[in-house]
Amino acid sequence: MLNIILSGAPGSGKGTQSQFIVEKYGLQHLSTGDVLRAEIKTGSELGKEIDAIISKGNLVPDDKMYGVIKNYISSLPKDCKGMIFDGYPRTVAQAESLTQLLKEYKMEAIMIDLLVDEQLLIQRLIERGKISGRADDNLNTIRHRIAVYHNQTEPITEYYLHQGNYFAVNGNHTVEDVFMQIERIISLANKI
Repeated sequence: MLNIILSGAPGSGKGTQSQFIVEKYGLQHLSTGDVLRAEIKTGSELGKEIDAIISKGNLVPDDKMYGVIKNYISSLPKDCKGMIFDGYPRTVAQAESLTQLLKEYKMEAIMIDLLVDEQLLIQRLIERGKISGRADDNLNTIRHRIAVYHNQTEPITEYYLHQGNYFAVNGNHTVEDVFMQIERIISLANKI
């Protein structure tokens, strides 16, 4: 089973590359952003809490995210070829929890990290905000989200590097070139 943690700063192309991976390899796609936005739309108390956290550019607490992930994994179909985690884990504690959770199901995951220059990230997110109307794609929130990424999420690279499951991709290129790099990594990972 192929399980991929697709990581990168906001605007690095995780959502786009996830779709390419899902189409080519038939993996289940867990986009925590989509799951959280869906919860917000329900108008539930949890959705309101999540909205207040996300609208400030902060991360949803680990315990709330763990429950979402566990429910997702436990509901996968028996013929599942694998999963792609888009936007999770975002902290070392989440990475450790995910590793333990996957072990319960006799699974592992590789991390593919999309590395993109910060100015390009900002440019991409500003453009996305113009098109999508997402409230969190404004300059102040973008800068805060990138700072949160550097402080809280970037350390997971060391965690997966020490496990031997870390692969970096130059995300400054076209979406097609980035996907070609990802395909090479998946081919290599399948041979290990």
